[in-house]
Amino acid sequence: MIESTANKLLGKSENTTVYVCVLYYFIMAIFVPGFFTIHNSWNLLFNLLPLLIVAIGQTYVMLGAGIDLSVTSIVAMTSIIGGYCLSDITAFIEPVWLRIVFSLGAMLLTGALIGLINGVSVAKLGMPAFMVTLTTMMLFSGTAIWLTRSQNSYMLPESFVNMPYTSLWFIPLPLLIGLVVVGIAYFLLNNTLYGEWLPSVGMNSKTAAISGVKVQSTTIWSYIICGCCAAVASILYTARLETGSPVMGQHILLDVIGSVVIGGTSLFGGVGKIQWTVIGAVFIIMLDNSLNLMGMSYFLIMIIKGLVILLAAMMNLLKEGKY
Repeated sequence: MIESTANKLLGKSENTTVYVCVLYYFIMAIFVPGFFTIHNSWNLLFNLLPLLIVAIGQTYVMLGAGIDLSVTSIVAMTSIIGGYCLSDITAFIEPVWLRIVFSLGAMLLTGALIGLINGVSVAKLGMPAFMVTLTTMMLFSGTAIWLTRSQNSYMLPESFVNMPYTSLWFIPLPLLIGLVVVGIAYFLLNNTLYGEWLPSVGMNSKTAAISGVKVQSTTIWSYIICGCCAAVASILYTARLETGSPVMGQHILLDVIGSVVIGGTSLFGGVGKIQWTVIGAVFIIMLDNSLNLMGMSYFLIMIIKGLVILLAAMMNLLKEGKY
């Protein structure tokens, strides 16, 4: 009875969040000075893209009934690796574009390897995802700090740091990268066998295994994809901040999980869509931006975002009939 009433009140998760996003945007445009401006709209977009990319990777993991708390450490670790590879250490690699390609490949490989460690630990060794990723978060955050040895500034190539301001086919390069990631993620979940397997693993891994689903490899790949997404986001962060830093992205974990939860992806796995996460990330960015423009303190903003995410989680649980 409660579940039926909730479904009638809330409707489809993605539609509800769309309505809330649109309503919130217009309310903030009216009452918050500086929100409805071209400059702020660009800020919203460029702050959205890296967060969205990490959240897409998290969506894959949560669809398989897992969670990856190490995404912030992957962002930091890959930023440091990229900073080293792009600095004078690899100055012997010419031309510059080849050095950039090498460095981006090293960042993606680092993200994939950390994802592989997480995936194997969870799928092969049967360890709890929460404990595994919490441990790797601490491990690689510490490793990133140790690698810098109190030096986190690098002489990055001008062509790399100009990437956020570069356009291709009249489309800003960061936006193009974001669209490519969203497109690939959507295609994998909606047009491949893997996209059918992953939600079934999240729903019931034992039933999925009986049905012929390769549960372990499916789970491992979800963590690898998550690691690669975090590495792509790290590329955008590093280029925009013009430095490799061991604290890159350390404050986005709540926003990443919040984007996925607000979008409607189930906390228990098996239910979720890429477009839901896009909407959730848009709402989180608008909320954070508007609260900052209101002059609220960092701690008050965190409290409000935490309450919003908790409310979204309760609504999802109610919708699924979990209580």
